[in-house]
Amino acid sequence: MGEQVLIIGAGIAGLSTALALGRTGREITILDRDPPPPETSADEAFEQWERKGVGHLRHSHAFLARLHKLIRDNYPDLMKDLLAAGCVEIGFAENIPPRLRPLYEPAPEDDDLTILTSRRTTLELVMRRYVARQPHVRFHTETRVRGLITERSADSLRVRGVIAEDDATGRREIFADVIVDAAGKNSLGIDWLREKGATIDEVAAPAGIVYFTRHYRLRDGVEPPERGDAPGAADMRYIKYGLFPADNRCFSITLAVPETEMEIRRSIVKPEIFDAICAEIPGIAKWTAPEISDAKSRVFGMGELVSRWRTMVKEGRPAALNYFPIGDGLIRTNPLYGRGCSFAAVSAHILCDVLEETSDPTQRAVKYHAKVDAELRPYYDTMVQQDLAATRAARNALDPDHKPGFKARLLASFIEDGMMTAVRSDVRLLRAFMRGFHMIEHPSLWLKNPRNFAKVLLVWARGKKRNAAFYPPKLGPGRREMLTKLGLSPTADFERLKTAA
Repeated sequence: MGEQVLIIGAGIAGLSTALALGRTGREITILDRDPPPPETSADEAFEQWERKGVGHLRHSHAFLARLHKLIRDNYPDLMKDLLAAGCVEIGFAENIPPRLRPLYEPAPEDDDLTILTSRRTTLELVMRRYVARQPHVRFHTETRVRGLITERSADSLRVRGVIAEDDATGRREIFADVIVDAAGKNSLGIDWLREKGATIDEVAAPAGIVYFTRHYRLRDGVEPPERGDAPGAADMRYIKYGLFPADNRCFSITLAVPETEMEIRRSIVKPEIFDAICAEIPGIAKWTAPEISDAKSRVFGMGELVSRWRTMVKEGRPAALNYFPIGDGLIRTNPLYGRGCSFAAVSAHILCDVLEETSDPTQRAVKYHAKVDAELRPYYDTMVQQDLAATRAARNALDPDHKPGFKARLLASFIEDGMMTAVRSDVRLLRAFMRGFHMIEHPSLWLKNPRNFAKVLLVWARGKKRNAAFYPPKLGPGRREMLTKLGLSPTADFERLKTAA
C-alpha cells in the first residue's frame, strides 16, 4: 500500500492537493467540516450549498492564467467538465483595449494568458465531483478536526494524525503518513503546533480594504455588453471595482472600499446603494442596467482582510514534520488580486513534486517551504507593497487640502503617465505585463527588460498631451461627487480621522 495522505479541508486548496497527489497512487482521505454539495445544478449549489468553512464562497472568483494553464495542461478532462458547466474562458485578445485591437498580432504564448471565471460554488462543485471520481480518494464530510496527534522525535515535532469528530462516530483518531492542512485562514493547526512548542514565525500586513460583492444574471435574450474604452476593473482611489463574468450568463461586481471610507462602508451593503454606485461607473454601469441584468443575490461583505506569510523552517530546521499547510493557512493574500486559488494550486503541485523526490521527512519539509518561498514570495511582496501604497493614497484622498510631495508626485507620474500608459499603448508591453500579473513570470521581470524599460521611459517623456489617446476615459465621479449623489457626507470621514488623531 502507498503512503496515506490526510487532507484537512475540501476547498480549492484541498481539492488541488487531491488532484496533484491522486495521480501518484497514494491513498487520500479528505476531511471536510461542511456538508456535501447538492447533487443537482450549479444554480442550486450557489443558492443552497452551506460552506461555513469558506467565508468568501459567494464573492467574485477567477482562476488566473497560471491556474488555468495548470489545469489545461495536466487535467484536460477536468477542464472539459468546467467548460461544460458553463465556466468562461477569457483570452488575452479579449482583454486588449479597443484602441489597440487593430494592431494586435497573435503570438503562440497568448494561449497561456487565458483566465477562467465562474461563481466559486460552480468551480468547487465541478472540481469536487471530478476529484471524487478518482481512485484512492475518499471524502468524509461534516467532520471536524479537533486537534493534531504529535510526537517528539529528537528535536523535531512529528505530526502523525488528527483527532476528528462527527455526529455519527463521535471522536476518533485518524493516522496518516502525510497531513495536509488546507483548512483555510481559520485553521487551528498552526496554533496547536505552537502550543506544543513549535516556533513558527509570520509577517502580516493589512490589505486596507473591505470587500463587497453582488451577483447578477443577464436577462433572457440579452448579450453581454461589448467592452468599450471604460475598463471593467480599475482603482478610483476611494473605490476599487471589478467585473467578473461567470458561468451560465451570471456575473458579479466587486467593490473594494478602503477601510478609512466609513461612510461608504456603512451604506454599501444596502442593495440600492450598491447598484447606485455601479450606475455611476461607466465600466460596469452597462452591465447592471435594469434592462440588461437582474440582481440575483444580496450584497456580501468581507472584512478584516490581512495578508500573511508564515515561515515553517528556521535555520534549516522544520517546525513540524509530515505536516504541510497549503492555501490561506500558510499564505493569506488580498483577494483583490485573485491569487489565492493560484497560490494554493501551485503549492499543492510543489508538494507533490517534493514527496516524489524524497521520503525523508526533514528534507520534505525543507524543500517544500524553500520551493514555495522561491515560487510565490515575489508575488506576495509586490502585493503587500501595492496595498500599503493604496492605503496611504486612500487616506490622503479624504483630505481635500492634501498636497503630495515631489517624490510622491514623481513616482505617481512614472506609474500612471509612464508605466501604465505605455502598457495601454503597446500590445507587446501589455503581454509582458500580464505575464507577470498572471504568475507566468516574475512580477517585475517585464520592467527589468531593458527594451521594455526604455519604451516606458520614452512614453513617459512624451508627456500627457501626446499620450492623450492612451489614457482611459473618466472612471466615474470623484469622491465628493459620488458621496453627495449617494446622500452621504464627503467630509465626515476626514473629520473623524482628525478627531482620532
